[in-house]
Amino acid sequence: MHMRWTAITRICSDPWMNADERRTERKDYKIMKYSYYPGCTLKTKAKMLDVYARASAVVLGFELEELENWQCCGGVYPLGCDEIATKLSSVRALNEAKEKGQELVTLCSACHHVIKRVNDDMKNVEDIRMRANNYMQLLEPYAGETNVLHYLEVLRDRVGFDELAKKVVNPFTGKKIGAYYGCLLLRPGKVMAFDNPENPKIMEDFIRAIGAEPVIYPYRNECCGGYISLKEKELTGTMCKDITDSAAGFGADMLITACPLCRYNLNMAGNGALPVYYFTELLAEALGVKEEVPEA
Repeated sequence: MHMRWTAITRICSDPWMNADERRTERKDYKIMKYSYYPGCTLKTKAKMLDVYARASAVVLGFELEELENWQCCGGVYPLGCDEIATKLSSVRALNEAKEKGQELVTLCSACHHVIKRVNDDMKNVEDIRMRANNYMQLLEPYAGETNVLHYLEVLRDRVGFDELAKKVVNPFTGKKIGAYYGCLLLRPGKVMAFDNPENPKIMEDFIRAIGAEPVIYPYRNECCGGYISLKEKELTGTMCKDITDSAAGFGADMLITACPLCRYNLNMAGNGALPVYYFTELLAEALGVKEEVPEA
């Protein structure tokens, strides 16, 4: 156990592709080492989302190399076509991963959403690409070369849920778990390319891999209210109650999510009646490393 914890502290896409195609694609990634963008919230209010992910990565055989010079992504994708400065922190992270020759992995749904969309801009919108590169004054212009993956995509497309299941030592047998996707991982569907935005299954496949039964319920990809919770608490409370009531009504014992803000809103609205966990906490428990991770 001591040796494994030493390792933990040291290290501390097409959504409709079929399983055979994913296994073939994984063969191209022999060294499972990724640039890692944690984001601000995972260093403050959502530390456990981060530390459970790092601990689990050790067991699953891949390494997360935290970017040295990452900065806040802004938390919200800037919609104005002339908003260049607000996208530069994402471009800087993307370019650092490019220079290291690595894919860029994220965990927070909001960070993933922002960085993925900025990367799409840099790849496909000439005006944004030109002006951002003029600001950055990089040795070589950045043009969207980095592949951005969410941690769940690493589990699905690089590790494989079948391989994950083989490493489970504490299966969640008999537990009924609902996946809560929210908005940011899935939409806009063509840009995020995370899963089918209307009928996603990546988190349900994850739930099966850790030995539990996934609960499919109607509100799993509905908005929790997000940032409007700061101003419209009553409206957010209603939206979140609809989600938790729907999940409970279909038999869920708990919910899992990848979004710190979603987890906060759902827990506040439900007063703990239906517990909401980060998916990485259940992953770490299933892999037998949760108890080795100190409380953040």
